[in-house]
Amino acid sequence: MKPLKKEDIKQEVFDLYDAYAHNKLERRDFVQKLSVYAVGGLTVPSLMSFLMPDYKNTFLVAKDNPDLDSGFITYESSKGGGEIKALLSKPKSTKGKLPGIVVVHENRGLNPYVEDTARRAALAGFITIAPDALSPLGGYPGNDDEGRAMQKTRDRDEMLEDFIAAFEYLKKHESCSGKVGVVGFCFGGWISNMMAVKVPDLAAAVPFYGGQPTEGIEDINAPLMLQYAGLDERVNAGWPAYEKALNELGKENVAYFYPEVNHGFHNTSTPRYDEPAAELAWSRTIGFFNEKLV
Repeated sequence: MKPLKKEDIKQEVFDLYDAYAHNKLERRDFVQKLSVYAVGGLTVPSLMSFLMPDYKNTFLVAKDNPDLDSGFITYESSKGGGEIKALLSKPKSTKGKLPGIVVVHENRGLNPYVEDTARRAALAGFITIAPDALSPLGGYPGNDDEGRAMQKTRDRDEMLEDFIAAFEYLKKHESCSGKVGVVGFCFGGWISNMMAVKVPDLAAAVPFYGGQPTEGIEDINAPLMLQYAGLDERVNAGWPAYEKALNELGKENVAYFYPEVNHGFHNTSTPRYDEPAAELAWSRTIGFFNEKLV
């Protein structure tokens, strides 16, 4: 049987995976519903294997990239989970202080894709910190299913405090200029939006397909760049009200919708990844940070 391609998979299958990945479906129900699409030579195991993340062959930046100083540190989150582990990365060649970026993971802890994204942002000329909100539970467990189950047990407002504490840590770091932004994906997109609400001196926020705040929007000072997937009806439903509030309050924002791509289109590790949209969104993100974090 020839290898599966994204084009071989019906949109309903990606919708099922989205529901499963966001705790709307138990694994047993996901497998049962997936069986409907196991036709024409497709099997449930082959579909499952295709949909699950591949962290071995999808890195964009090597862990030991010679142009980076990258390693794990811990910092204190007194209002959140206590001692938090995070990946701290910066380019070796740049002298002087660098603008900072907090990189926020999805709903499954600091997995290899988010680590890779943090290193990639560092190569673009920033000092980055990528915290693991699963630190109080022992850290990312090595697979996303367990990571989702673990993260579900934590209070999301306490996790928000963990990322706010990462912002404060990075802002005061000896290699940081004091100008710090945030980029986050899925759950991390919600965190990015909420940091804009909660952190008065946040310099910029780029939420990727993140849930929108409904209160405190008047407190936002940071300019926003919002990245949305065209097929992501679940998250996109909250945008019109958020856009209306932002514009009525005179908050700086720009939103991009990428047609015919799914939630998670930036994540290189799953078949939802769409390289053209992901590259365009990332180039816009880095350009935005270059403009706002000076």
